[in-house]
This record gives sequence, C-alpha cells and structure tokens, in this order.
Amino acid sequence: MITAATLGLTSCDNESGLDTSKPAASIPALPGVSATTTTTKTKPASAPVDYTRLLLQARDISATGDAYVDQPPTANPDSRPGAEVLFVNEEQTKAVSILLVALDNPADGPSALAEAQAGLKKAVTPGPPQSSIVGTGGTVVAGNSPDGTKSVSVLLFTEGSTLARIEFDGLPGQPAGADFVTNVGQKQAIALRVGLPTP
Repeated sequence: MITAATLGLTSCDNESGLDTSKPAASIPALPGVSATTTTTKTKPASAPVDYTRLLLQARDISATGDAYVDQPPTANPDSRPGAEVLFVNEEQTKAVSILLVALDNPADGPSALAEAQAGLKKAVTPGPPQSSIVGTGGTVVAGNSPDGTKSVSVLLFTEGSTLARIEFDGLPGQPAGADFVTNVGQKQAIALRVGLPTP
C-alpha cells in the first residue's frame, strides 16, 4: 500500500536525481534556474509568476472509479521559482506529483531536460526513454523504484521557459497507463501555455 507519508512532496524532485531524504535547502538547483528577478534601468522587473495557480487540481486527473485528493501545493520549492503538488488516490495505491520549475529562458530547456533525465536513475530503474507528444522535448521514462516497492513513470517536458516533471507512482507491476500519462501531461502543458505571461 502506497501511503502519503512515503509519497511526500519531496518526491517531486526525483526526476532530477535529487536525494529526497535531505532537507530541501540542500537540493541543488537545476541548470538555467534563477531564484531572483533582475531589473534594468530601461525596463522594470515583471511581477513574479504564481506557479501554484498553474498546477493541475485533483479534478483534472481523477478518472471514473479512481478519484485523487490533492495536498496543499508548495510555492517556490527550495527557493526556486516554481511550484509542486502531490495527489494521492483514495485507496492510497497511486500517486501523481507535479513539479514546475522556472528557467531563465526557453533556450535553457534542452540542458535542463537532459540533466533531469540523467538523474532519473536515482528514482527509477528505467527502461529506454520514450518520446512524448506533450510540450517541447517530451520524454517518458518508466520502470520501478530502485528498491522495487513501486512502479514509477516520469514525464518530462518544457513549456516556454518552464520545466515540468510529472511522476506517476503505483503498485509494483501496475504502471500508469500511457494514455493517462499523456492526458495529464497535456492538461498541464495547456495550463502553462495559457497561464504564463507572454515574453
């Protein structure tokens, strides 16, 4: 039985190979991520984006017969611009975690995706990565957790200057369906595309 305690919000950093047993303050930043907003003499700084309002909600991922409950979202995890949230189904056998991280600019997307994918071995014993139609550079890596206690599928993509990582955890041998992964990813990509300010 997967419990909310074992699938806490710190699991949202699994995609970048971060050690979730450490305090958030010890987590290194992803490439191209800036925790500060700079200003120039000719252009005032834009207002910071509230990424929590761009996260999906439980109703967005709940399917017939499999309802999810969301925990309160966290803004700017580890002082990085972005947000994260965890959803757990009512039976506590499945979980979906979403992490959004702001990048300095869209050009940083490929390097951020590459580093995130390289670090996945710390969270999942993966099969070969599969391309995804979601966002830019969409990639899905699926397998089991290193200790074999759960199935893990991770969808990585960028939308504009935001890196998104969506992790789907389930019982061993019961990975998230490909259609479900794509559907959730597309909804999150649309929320970012519509909600992010125009550069």
